[in-house]
Amino acid sequence: MKNQTERYSYKGMEIIGIDHGFGQIKTRYNTFRSGVETRDTEPSVSGDLLIYDGRYHIIGEQHKTFLQDKAQDEDYYLLTAAALAKEMVSRQLREADVIIAAGLPLQWNALQKDSFREYLLQKEELAFSYRGKDFKVRIRGALVYPQGFAGVAQDMAQFSGINLLADIGNGTMNTMYINHHKPVATKCYTDKLGVEQCVIRMQNEFQAISGSTAPHELLESFLWNGGSDILPEKYAEPMEKIARQYASQIIDRLREYEYNPEIMKLHVMGGGICILKHFWNDRGANVHFIEDIRATAKGYELCALNDLRRGKEYGRKGEAA
Repeated sequence: MKNQTERYSYKGMEIIGIDHGFGQIKTRYNTFRSGVETRDTEPSVSGDLLIYDGRYHIIGEQHKTFLQDKAQDEDYYLLTAAALAKEMVSRQLREADVIIAAGLPLQWNALQKDSFREYLLQKEELAFSYRGKDFKVRIRGALVYPQGFAGVAQDMAQFSGINLLADIGNGTMNTMYINHHKPVATKCYTDKLGVEQCVIRMQNEFQAISGSTAPHELLESFLWNGGSDILPEKYAEPMEKIARQYASQIIDRLREYEYNPEIMKLHVMGGGICILKHFWNDRGANVHFIEDIRATAKGYELCALNDLRRGKEYGRKGEAA
C-alpha cells in the first residue's frame, strides 16, 4: 500500500502533479510511456486501455513523437486522463475534484503556459474508463510551472554557491543556474538534446551492424544499466562509444553555458542521469544526481499548494480562485 499521507489537497480538491515528458509521463506515484494509439474498435489485447469519447486509446506502448508545442494534438490530453486515472488508483479514488499541476520546458514556459493551461482546462468534467475501471474527474483548475526547477524548488536551502541544474529528459535538456539559493532567470536554456537523440544514433548503428532494428526497450536498458551484459560485445562496444559521445556532447553544451566544474556544483535530473553516471568521466567534478525520476511531478504539486495558499488564481476565466 502506498503512503497515502504523501499527497496534497486544497479545499477538498486533489492536487495532482503531472510531468508531461516526451518519453514518459510521471506523477507522484506512477511512471509510464507517453505513447497513444487510437482505434475505433476495441483491441483484442491491451493492458493500458483508455476508453474515452467513444474511442479506444492504447496507452504507453511507445514514445510520443517530439512536439515543441504539446497542445498541438489530442495525445497529451489523453495522456493526462490516463495519468489522472493511475494517480487516483494510487490514492484510492474513483471520483474527485482535481487541480492539475503541470509544467513546460524552461524557455517555452513563458510563451506557452497560458495555451497549455487552457488545453488542460478544455473540459470541466471527464468521464472515462481506464484498465476496466470507471472514473469521473472534475477539472477545477490548472497551474503551469517551469520544468526542472519545480523538481528542486523545495530544496533551495541546499543550493549554496554557484550551481548548474541540468534536467535531461527524453526530448529536451533544460538548464538553469541557481546561485546562492536563488534561480537566475536570465540564465535558463532549453535544447533539443534529450536522450532520444542518443537512442536514435544507437538504433542507426545497430541497424548498420545487424541489418535489423533493435527493440527500443533493449537500448534503454543498455543505457540505464551502463552497458553491462545486455548486448553481445559486437553491439555493446559501438553502443557504448555512441553513449560516451552523447555524454560528451551534453557536457560540451553545458560548457557553452559557462559550466566550470572547478568552481560549480552540477545537479543532474531526468532520464539522462543514467548516461552521465555511466558514460561520462567526471574527473572529480562536484556532481549531484537526483535519482527520483518523479521529483518534478512532486515539485509541481508543492509549488501549486504554496501558490494556492497565497491566493493564486487557478480556475477558468471568470471563476473565483
